[in-house]
Amino acid sequence: MLRNYTGPIFIIIAATLWAFDGLIRQHLYTLPPLIIIFLEHLIGLAILTPFVWKNLRGNNFTKKDYGLLILIAILSGLLGTLWFTAALGKVHFITLSVVFLLQKLQPIFAITSATIFLKERFERGYIIWAILALISAYFVTFKNGVVNLETGEGTAIAALYALGAAFAWGTSTTFSKMLLGRVSAKVSTFYRFLFTVIIALPVVFLFGYGPSLTAPTGTQFAWLALIAVSTGMVALLIYYKGLARTPVHISTILELTFPFIAIILDMLVNDVTLSVTQWLAALLLVFSIYRISRLREGSL
Repeated sequence: MLRNYTGPIFIIIAATLWAFDGLIRQHLYTLPPLIIIFLEHLIGLAILTPFVWKNLRGNNFTKKDYGLLILIAILSGLLGTLWFTAALGKVHFITLSVVFLLQKLQPIFAITSATIFLKERFERGYIIWAILALISAYFVTFKNGVVNLETGEGTAIAALYALGAAFAWGTSTTFSKMLLGRVSAKVSTFYRFLFTVIIALPVVFLFGYGPSLTAPTGTQFAWLALIAVSTGMVALLIYYKGLARTPVHISTILELTFPFIAIILDMLVNDVTLSVTQWLAALLLVFSIYRISRLREGSL
């Protein structure tokens, strides 16, 4: 029975690791986001290569496979992170802002694209639990349901960036699922990192960030390496293992484990007091995720 739940378990583990990402990245605030993206993928690629090298031989990739890899690298590896970071910059990194509100639309893009490209069909009861999970995630993130919309004149542009990030990450989930139907999680992770590095490098120089490649200190390189073996490459590998066994429309809701763990960390690390609505929403979110994880067999 346990093996029937390995997909959802892997996705929940990956989402839990992603919740630690903010705590680690705060040590890299002096570096341009594009440099962080490039270096974390380069380090992750270097660490992963020795373990996956033997699996790279004999892979008969089609043009469609390469197209998906490039698309995933551009959307998820590069644009999603850049747009989200740019959005936060426009609202002065205020977390309870329109940026995080619109980021919650990511499952909508994932579900819609999975319906179009993968022809996924919903199980009985899915819609109810999915809506409950999304509403719960909103109240978990925003204390008492209050969103800070007074974040200056950059709010409208921030909203567009945030919407773009949600679209990029949501649709890339579907494209990753399409690839995982033919390519193993380990090989998919390798090529996702490889293509992101190849695409990001000329972009670094195009925007004049070339000199910043040598800007990180030894300590910052250590933090980048930690990202690679935790919230970066390792988390993505675990996530791909889960996604290979789980429909997109279920996977994207299970990823809402991330905001639940994030607020718990915020409470423990930053001594933030959670409201009654956040505690209630957290309980509903966990229960919704549990119910949805039990539906996954019907769409595989």
